[in-house]
Amino acid sequence: MAGVSLKNITKSFVSGGIKKEVLKNINLEISDTSFCVLLGASGCGKSTLLRLIAGLETADSGEIFIGGKNADKLLPKDRDIAFVFQSYALYPHMNVYENMAFPLKIRGLKKEEINKKIMEASSILGLDEFLKRKPKELSGGQRQRVALGRAIVREAKVFLMDEPLSNLDAKLRANMRVEIKKLHQKLRTTFIYVTHDQTEALTMGDEIVILNEGTIFQKGTPDEIFKAPKNTFVASFSGAYPMNLLNAVIENGFVHANGIDFEIPPVYRNSLSDRTKVIMGIRPENIELIQKENNLPLELCIDFVENTGAIKILHLNNGMKAVVNSNENFNGSRKFFINPDSFIFFDYFTKNLIEKG
Repeated sequence: MAGVSLKNITKSFVSGGIKKEVLKNINLEISDTSFCVLLGASGCGKSTLLRLIAGLETADSGEIFIGGKNADKLLPKDRDIAFVFQSYALYPHMNVYENMAFPLKIRGLKKEEINKKIMEASSILGLDEFLKRKPKELSGGQRQRVALGRAIVREAKVFLMDEPLSNLDAKLRANMRVEIKKLHQKLRTTFIYVTHDQTEALTMGDEIVILNEGTIFQKGTPDEIFKAPKNTFVASFSGAYPMNLLNAVIENGFVHANGIDFEIPPVYRNSLSDRTKVIMGIRPENIELIQKENNLPLELCIDFVENTGAIKILHLNNGMKAVVNSNENFNGSRKFFINPDSFIFFDYFTKNLIEKG
């Protein structure tokens, strides 16, 4: 087993004569046996970071440690990692068994040992009936399981996965998320998983690292990322539904924002008392239809409804969205309710989270 440590990693690429820094002084500790998700939009540097760990790219500066050992001068084959690519990268002329056996043959393992490892991995992934089939005879989900199987047989210390589910349909993607988590629990090794899908990150990760423009904006558990985003970027990027962010004015102990007026919550009195402008955040899931004790009533118009079945996403006229579980037919105006303690606040200028106090 092995944790991964990145120290002061920078990486640039030159395109059209222009040098672009894609990773900027990255420092990151990934715990041994954890499932770490690298989350960010396209171009943020997450796949480059994965390829640096794998040894497929070389950093401009900094050091990479795998299992406490410096890996900078090690070839990819000597780093004891397994890489699962977005494109599956299966050999079309080989059947499933041969695809899974290939990396073991390269390492010079005996036929009996290869067969044992393949049958164990095949059993874990439910591939027994497909071992003689070629990749073209398999569905997308089956091909993905073969790619995982080829990684499993290597018994690597670290598994690297670069958006492995992005080519699958929504239902299959959800099923494969569960399968990969089960696999991690069985193998108890370190998984580093790249995605731009916030739902994937929150449902799969033990720890989540959010990147933006080549820097780490936050690292934490799914709960920490969801409930206490360190800045407005993390707030708007994490969760199945982005956090509502509203410019707010503070005056005489009250917060005013787009038709919402309430007294500063007691837990924020000290940290907000000297401010006149802030950015106020509220999760769409915290805007409710039923009055509860201490909830703030709001009369708002509904501009548009996204119906996703049991869940409805309501676009409100003050710029917010509400996510509700209701069979009600929404139109016009109606009352909503928010517990003021559900609000969090960000500095108007730095966009960083304001701590309670």
